[in-house]
Amino acid sequence: MLKKILWITLLAGVFLWSAIEPKDRATWFLEVFPVILGVFVLAVTYRSFRLTSLLYLLILLHCFVLLVGGHYTYAEVPLFNEMKITFGFERNNFDKLGHFMQGLVPAMIAREIIIRLNIINGRNWRTFFIICFCLALSAFYELLEWGVALISAEAADAFLGMQGYEWDTQSDMAYALIGAATGLALLSKIHDRQLRQYRPNSSVR
Repeated sequence: MLKKILWITLLAGVFLWSAIEPKDRATWFLEVFPVILGVFVLAVTYRSFRLTSLLYLLILLHCFVLLVGGHYTYAEVPLFNEMKITFGFERNNFDKLGHFMQGLVPAMIAREIIIRLNIINGRNWRTFFIICFCLALSAFYELLEWGVALISAEAADAFLGMQGYEWDTQSDMAYALIGAATGLALLSKIHDRQLRQYRPNSSVR
């Protein structure tokens, strides 16, 4: 209970900070809308389908990334501007962190749902499906960004965050792929241990 209260307080605090005088209000709303939607879904399903602690932590971290990106826009996050200068990068790469998380977190959410609902039995097929799902989700998000660019040229630059990089869309999807693969490779064992509370008489395969 204490952990839940702490995480909710942290999320509320960062959300409030993000909402105060963001760089661009329209871009802020577009970037943080997934946070609002996600929190609503988690609240509605908390009693009927409570997730593992690992998943709630990953979702919280992803929310932080989205809220920071929404406040500054992904092309102007100060820490990554400093990294750009220090390491000689050609662009602010905070958006790549965002797309990495866009692969990692949905991959672990999909893994939990698939295992707990027995949708796919067999580790290899499950991994294949999750990777495909994350790539599809990343492609869908790129289509949404394209739609925003067509509707509002004014908001397009801040929302897309391409910064003149012609392969931005492809690299975004590549980072989502890397994020999904990293999550599955590094977090599956921890995830399996936490999942046993929902499947106490079986081992995750």
